[in-house]
Amino acid sequence: MSKKSMNILLADDDEMSRKTLHHRLTQLGHTVWVAVDGREAWDLFETHHVALDMAILDWMMPEIDGVELCRKIRAFQGQHYHYIILLTAREQTRDVISGLQSGADDYVTKPYEFAELEARISTGLRIVTLETTLSQKVGELQRTLAQVRQLHGLLPICCYCKKVRSDHDYWQEVERYLSDHADVKFSHGICPDCMRTVVEPELARWEATRQAPEKPTP
Repeated sequence: MSKKSMNILLADDDEMSRKTLHHRLTQLGHTVWVAVDGREAWDLFETHHVALDMAILDWMMPEIDGVELCRKIRAFQGQHYHYIILLTAREQTRDVISGLQSGADDYVTKPYEFAELEARISTGLRIVTLETTLSQKVGELQRTLAQVRQLHGLLPICCYCKKVRSDHDYWQEVERYLSDHADVKFSHGICPDCMRTVVEPELARWEATRQAPEKPTP
C-alpha cells in the first residue's frame, strides 16, 4: 500500500499558527482534524483513531499539554500506529529528550520554516506507509496460520486394524482422520515391506494360478 496523503490531527491553541498550518497541510492534500487544546485533541483522537495516521501537537496547550497527549496516545490500545510530531519553542536538550521519551517520533522547534516541517511530515508518511504494509502482512500471516490445523496430544490407535479414535469417540481410518484434522492430502503407494510380504506373494499366487493347466472336464 502506497499512501500519498494522510489524515492528520492538528492541535495548537494559537489561532494564527493553527489556521496557517491547517491551510498549508490541506494544500499538500492531507485531511486535517483541528483541535484548539489538548482536551479537544484527545476527544478527536478517541473518535477518529482508526482513520488517523499522524498527530502534530503543540507542546504548550491548556487542559492537556502535548507531552501528556503523546503519552495518552501511546498508551492507547490499538493496532494502528500514529506518527507524532511535537511543536515547541523549547530547545534545551532535556526538553528534546522529554518530548521523545513521551512517545513523540519527531520534534520541531519554533519558529520553523514550513519546508522543514514538510520534510519531517514526508518522513512520517514513509513510516506510516511501512507500518501499514507491515500490519497488512502480519494480518495475512495470522489469517493463514489460523487456517492451519495442527495435530497434538495423545492419539489412540487400534493395535490390530490401525484405526484411530477421533475426539467424538469415532474410529476412523488414519488417512480419513488426518484429512479431517490437518492440511494434508494423500497419494497412495506401497511400502517395501508390504511389497515383499503382501504384494509379491499375491502376484506369485496369481501367476501360478494363471499358468496352471486346466483340469479336464469329466
